[in-house]
Amino acid sequence: MPVTVKTFQALSEVASALSSDRAARYLGGGTLVMRDLNEGDVSMTTVVRATDRSLQTIDGSGARVRIGAGVTFARVLAERDLGFLHPAARSIGGPAVRNMGTVGGNLFAPAPFGDFTVALLALDGLVAVQGGFGLRDMPLEEFLQSRDRQAGALVVAVSCIRPASADAFRYRKISRIKPKGGSVITLAAHVPQSGGRVTGARIALGSMAPTAIRAKGVERALEGRPLDASTINAAAAAASEGTAPTDNALASAWYRREVVGVHLRRLLSGQES
Repeated sequence: MPVTVKTFQALSEVASALSSDRAARYLGGGTLVMRDLNEGDVSMTTVVRATDRSLQTIDGSGARVRIGAGVTFARVLAERDLGFLHPAARSIGGPAVRNMGTVGGNLFAPAPFGDFTVALLALDGLVAVQGGFGLRDMPLEEFLQSRDRQAGALVVAVSCIRPASADAFRYRKISRIKPKGGSVITLAAHVPQSGGRVTGARIALGSMAPTAIRAKGVERALEGRPLDASTINAAAAAASEGTAPTDNALASAWYRREVVGVHLRRLLSGQES
């Protein structure tokens, strides 16, 4: 079946083209859409592209970092101001994938992929979405919960907070093939401290549900407490609470539930994986 390619400059035109055609898909870096096309996905008859340069911009100078949806992971790795996101960007595929894959596209990657999104979720991520309602910001957690119902909306940018210190943010991806394999589990923890106690803990997990999720039981175990062995053990015990992993070729759901607490304990303790 032939596929029509439509290119627009204005983001509103892109959103309109997507909303008016249920068989249309947006093409960014192509790591998801081109795979589906090459595998014979007949539900896609139109590919929509955008040339608006705002999709490629990065504002990394403030307390809250804003990254255009079309920014690649290779570009993230080239930005010194985004050093706290380098471990997450480096964990995405190999060099070829990082040169093509985009920050916006990663929001739609199904488990066991979407690792960069896990980092953004732990860093209070917001998604700028262009649709028939205009441009608005959505909390990343809300976006992920409604992702499959976002037909006709275009992700324009993502933003996240900058960790106040180097040890306030921690990220780890557990995979069988390093560094580019799919995720067995991905973990990200933002654990800022004030007066020796954790304040505003945000913990995110990948491959523990259909999308990245907050580990809210872990957050409750950490909040207001010193990040010591007792607190970390309590957090690790709550790691599988509220999760819904599935079986796949990388690991079973049972295995993921068994080891997520082990890896969370290591992450929070600063141990090597």
